This record gives sequence, structure tokens and C-alpha cells, in this order.
Amino acid sequence: MLFNVFQTWEVFMDMVELFILVPAVLGMKGNLEMTLASRLSTAVNTGKMEPGREKWMLIVGNLALKQLQATVLGLLASLIAAVLGWMVEGNLPFNCIVLLCSASVSAAFMASLLQGIFMVGVIIGSKRMGINPDNVATPIAASFGNLITLTFLAFFSQWYYSLMGLYPFVLYLVNLLYICLIPVWVAISSKHPASHILLRTGWEPIITAMVISSIGGIILEKMMSDPNLAGIIAYAPVINGLGGNLISIQSSRISTNLHLNHSPGDVPVDRRCCYNPFHAFFGPGANHRSAKVMLVLGVPGQLIFMLSIHLTKGGHTWPSPLFMVLFLSASLIQVVFLLCITDCIVHCLWWRGKDPDSYSIPYLTALGDLLGTSLLSLAFFMLWCIGDSGNV
Repeated sequence: MLFNVFQTWEVFMDMVELFILVPAVLGMKGNLEMTLASRLSTAVNTGKMEPGREKWMLIVGNLALKQLQATVLGLLASLIAAVLGWMVEGNLPFNCIVLLCSASVSAAFMASLLQGIFMVGVIIGSKRMGINPDNVATPIAASFGNLITLTFLAFFSQWYYSLMGLYPFVLYLVNLLYICLIPVWVAISSKHPASHILLRTGWEPIITAMVISSIGGIILEKMMSDPNLAGIIAYAPVINGLGGNLISIQSSRISTNLHLNHSPGDVPVDRRCCYNPFHAFFGPGANHRSAKVMLVLGVPGQLIFMLSIHLTKGGHTWPSPLFMVLFLSASLIQVVFLLCITDCIVHCLWWRGKDPDSYSIPYLTALGDLLGTSLLSLAFFMLWCIGDSGNV
């Protein structure tokens, strides 16, 4: 709903590349926050955050790593958005590229700093209150991360846009400042063994996920270019956000279970292959029950969000019964697919000796964003074809 407001700002109307950048930055920041929350939640549940000195070394190392990743990936996301925007539009001035880089890095860095400190407080508070952080940390990270990052991105973009004509050197200084801080974050994050390993191996899933999310951004930008389909902007964060929250909880729970009961590379025999993806819903274990709960929560959750959009007039048009059926069907298909593939990916990563806390969530949320945006676009296109798009 905030995005529906921001899209009317001058910078968004003048630079359509921002519509490509938004899903990539939100997806990237969400992945950083959720992987941090998942790693720290697993550390809490496995007793690795009991010693005082060890606990704070783990926290500081992970926060420094996240600032480093936010800076580098913020720059990379802006460059990917610039290239894709140039491919779509055929023209992109250099000052627009600088603005994309400045806004993307500033938003990612500031949101990462605030959200990281907040998430550490949530996880430590959950531990002291006897609440499993797996159930609260990752969805809070996803929800507040998107809200904070989108707000920062919109305001920084508008501010830098106003400075671009009179003081263009400010944008160059901003980028230079963040680049100069990179060695500081590398030095701090290399102090702890866990973050030192991720410093070398934790880039692949996040970069891959960001590229996948950028493809969803192209789809969203194409849909936004048609006034009859522009109402999708209010619903895209809803379908993608809820799906990402549900599978992040499930992924974190499965990962914690593997850390507690199995050594890396050792998984139950029936989980070594993905012959039956629907196995995620059938069985006596706690993970099977939680998968069913996630699936049941999907439909009422989407109904609540649709009602919120309706009441606040977040979309350009009103929901029709047919749209509600198509929207809920798209959401259900997305959640079923993600829960099935979550069970498969997490166990396969553990079997290959990779930590699912750092690898699974980026892939899953990126696939969820792409699938959710594609299914929602298909729903809007179907409504437009049958002449019902004006009643969405």
C-alpha cells in the first residue's frame, strides 16, 4: 500500500528503472534479514549463544557481514536494474545510474543497520521469554524489513533526485563513502569463524536470488505500463510477502530440527531425494504439522490483506468476486509449491553439507516473488481479457 503512494512521486514517474529496482532491493534485504534471523534462531536453539563472549562475537560478526552484503548487493542490484532498464527502454543516462546506485546502497545500508539491531533484540528477547525464535524472528524480519527498506528507498531516491541537478557531486560522495567502509566490515566479520566462512561462501544464494527477483521486477514494470493493469502494484507485495513469511518460518524450523538431530550430510533416508514433493504435508513429525498450518493460514491471511487494501483504497480499482477467486487461487498455488520445494531444498542442502539457514531462504523467497508476481499478472491479464479488470 505504501508502494501505491510512492509510485506517484516525481522520481518514480521519471525513472521507471526504480520499479525494476524495488523487487530486487526488497528481496535482497529480506533475504539478508531472514538468513540472519534464521542463523541466530538456530544458534539460540542449539545453545551456541549461551556463553557471553561467544554470543556477542557471533552477533557482531553476523551484523558486520550483513552490512558488507547490504553495501555490495545494493550496488549490484542497482547495476542490474540499470542494465535491465536499458534493455527495456533502450536509453539510460549516466546520472540516472548514479542515482540508482546511491539510493539503492543508502536504503540497503540504513535499513540493514536498523533492522539488524532490532532483530538481535527480538531474538534475545524471545529466548528470555521462552518463545521459539524460529516462529517469530523470520516473519518479523521479512515484514518490517520490506516496510523499512521501501520507505528508505523512496525517500533517498526522491532526495537524491532533487540534488541531482544542482549538486550531483553529493551522489558520488555517497557512493564513495559506502565503498570505503567495505574493508571495515570485512575486518570485523572475519573475527568470528561462522561469519568468516560466510564471508567466502555466502554470496552465491543471495546474488542468484537477487537476479531472479529482478526478473519479477521486469514483469511488474511491464504490468505497470498498462493503466488497465496498474492495480497490481497494491497486491504484489501482499502475495509475495505472505508467501515469503510462511516459507521462511518453515525453512527455519526444518533447519533447526536438522541442526539438533543430525550431523551435516546426514538426513533421514526418505529425505535424500525429492521423488514425492507432497511428502512435506504427510507424516507424523512436527514439520509436517507446521506445513499444514502454514497452508491453512494462507487463505485467511490473504483475505485480511485484501480487506485492508479495500478499506484503505490501496488499489486503483475495487476487488470483484472473480478477482478474489483468482487472487486466492494464485496465492494457494504459490504457497503449496513453496512449501513442497522448501522441504526438498532444505534437506538437499543439508545432505550436501551446506547450512540451510544461509542458503535456502534466498532461493525460496526469490522463487516465491517470481512465482507470485507471475501468477498475479496472469490473474490481472485474465480479468482484463474477460472485461472484468475495472472491478478488481
